[in-house]
Formats: sequence, structure tokens, C-alpha cells
Amino acid sequence: MTEAFRQRGLWTVAFAMALVLAASAASAARPTTLAIGIVQRADDDRLDPARIALAYPGQPGGRARDGVDLAIEESRFELAAAGLQVQLDVRDAASAQDASEQLRQLDKAGASAALLDLPAAWIASAAAAVPALPLLNVGEGAESARLAGCPVNLFHTLPSDRMRADALAQALLARKWMRVLLVHGPGAQDAARLSLAQAALKRYGLKQVAARPFRLSADPREREQANPLLLTGPAAVGGDYDVVWAIDSDGEFARTLPYRVALPRPVVGDAGMTAQAWAPHFERYGAPQLARRFARAAQRPMTGHDWAAYIAAKALLQAALAPPVAPTAARIGAVLNRPDFTLDGFKGVRLGFRGWDRQLRQPLLLTDGAGVIGTAPVEGVLHPRNVLDTLGTDAPESPCRSSP
Repeated sequence: MTEAFRQRGLWTVAFAMALVLAASAASAARPTTLAIGIVQRADDDRLDPARIALAYPGQPGGRARDGVDLAIEESRFELAAAGLQVQLDVRDAASAQDASEQLRQLDKAGASAALLDLPAAWIASAAAAVPALPLLNVGEGAESARLAGCPVNLFHTLPSDRMRADALAQALLARKWMRVLLVHGPGAQDAARLSLAQAALKRYGLKQVAARPFRLSADPREREQANPLLLTGPAAVGGDYDVVWAIDSDGEFARTLPYRVALPRPVVGDAGMTAQAWAPHFERYGAPQLARRFARAAQRPMTGHDWAAYIAAKALLQAALAPPVAPTAARIGAVLNRPDFTLDGFKGVRLGFRGWDRQLRQPLLLTDGAGVIGTAPVEGVLHPRNVLDTLGTDAPESPCRSSP
């Protein structure tokens, strides 16, 4: 009898210990939430269906959510193994103040990071509203978004306008198209991008033949600025040229330039050969597989804006999964700022954020819309530390300073 009671006691203790271990295992397996916000502009006119159908180069083809969803789907096994469950919270903002308030709400709700698809004028105040929350700009290329205040929590995955200008200037230099006719639109964004193009020409020793403003107009009094043949005539511009560089942030006028300039010359910039973060016809480094996965999921081709959202989400997931796994805002921000943090973006080199302006280092694709002609930096361009820093604002010329 005594032995039976002893056996029962041992069994009871073993059973209790098993319950404790099972409970511990269940607790460890319980998913931890990685909360990611997406703050986008409400009533985004760039996404008007009629405009999207025209597929202007460098313009978004849909919401950032499509690229984010693909990145999460690709990481599902790693997330499951680490016990991480991703929760997306998409917010529309109607103004800079509204965007800041949406981010404050996300921060209070425990978000680990947020992606921004907002105008440049909204981004600086948004970053200041949540200084401890990592933010990734996926939709704005303006230099001002990168240089205004240099917030340490603000990262950029979409290439800057200066990166794209430098990429085109390098491509012209490699082809010995030295004499450049610039044609530009009337808006403030076009004026800013014209200055970047002129700086890129000077940086690479190219010659500006003229800078001609255009107008998208049917008024006969403005035909010299609205008609591509008159706008680009040698007499009007003061001489011959090797290439026409179109700067048209809207895209409507630029699409009329190829094959309609006064001289038989190529067009680059916002039509013809363009410099993009992504092109759906890139055929190297696993890019076709990525393009097909996105097309199946989103039912449309992947654009540069989609790639920027995709790689931003990949960066957040990789940072959250870095051991020890801790999906907190502080942990993710620290990992993104590490000099050794790199990503595979299907471009042939590892990508990482610059220490000064937190712009993602990346090659750009030179494309005519039908295929990829080449990449930038072009062969032969050199840099003392990283050739990717020949695209965009380099450390010595930036008002921003590297993170400690």
C-alpha cells in the first residue's frame, strides 16, 4: 500500500511538472505582435484610375500596401518560427497635421514602426511628432524630405530625386552624350528637379546647351512652349545637342517628346530612358521571380514605389527578426541604424542605409519602359568608400551627420 501511494505521488509530481512545461511552451509559442503602421495621403490624385492607366514613368501604380503584403508573405516562415505576428494599421491623412496625429495614435497604440507615403512638406513634421518611432519614407523623392532637420528616426527607401539625376548624368557620360538640352515644367517641383539636373551635369562635366520651359497648353499664343518641334529647334535653343533631358513631374508633356523633337536625338529623364528604383522587366539577380510574385498578388506590374514599400517592409521584418528577437520601436531603430545592416533587394548588391541621411544605398535601373538598358552607378565611376554613394548627396556635402 505504501509503495502504491509513493508511486501515485511520483506520478502526480511528474504530471504537474509536465503541465508546467506545457504551459511554458504554450506561453513561449504565443505570437508576439509586430505592429506596423502605414500612413498615406487621402484622396491621392496620383492614384486616379485614369492616370494609373497611362503608366507615366516614375509614378506609383497603386497603394504601398501591395508591396508590404508581399514582403510579409515572403517572410511568413521566419515570422512563424520566431513567434511573430504582423499587424498592419493603414491610416489616411488629409493634411500634415492629420498625418502627425495619426502617427501619434499609432505610437500610443504600440506600433513598432510606420511607413510613410506622404508629400515632402508633411514628412518633417510627421517625424518630429513621434521622435522615438522608426519611420520609412516610401513615396517621396524630394531632397527636402531627406535634409530638413535630418531626423534620426526617418529612413528613405525610395531613391531621392538627386540620386535619379546623378544616375542619368552618369549614363549620358558613359554614352558620350555631352551636350544636353533641358526642357522643364512650370511647377515648383520641376524647378527643384531642374536644379538637381543642372548640378548633376556640372558634377560629371556635361554641357547644358539650354534650359527651355514648356507649357501643357492648347493656346496658340504659347505654341513655342507647347509644341515639341518648336521647343527643341536648334535656332530656339542656340545650337546642336546630343540628348534632350525632360523634367516633368506631372508626366503628361514628357510622354509626347520621344520621336517629336526637332533633331533626331534621344530623350531621357521623365520619358525615354529613365532612372528608376525598379522596372518589371529586369532580368537579373532573381528580379523576374520577384516581379512575377508581385504581379500575381497585386494584379499589376511592380513599380519603383511598390519596390520601395516592399524593401521597407523587408527591412522592418529583418530588423525585428534579428536576434534577440524584439519587435520594439527602439530595437528596430537601433538595428536599422547599424552600419552592418544590409538587405537583399534583388539588384545584385547588398543594400543598407547611409549613416548621415538614412537614404537606402541602392543601384538604379536605367529603363525605356520595355526593358532595362543598364544600371547606375555606371562602370568606371569611382568613390573612395562606396560607389553607391556617387548617387545622391554624399556625406561631405550633406548637412546631416552620421549616427553614432
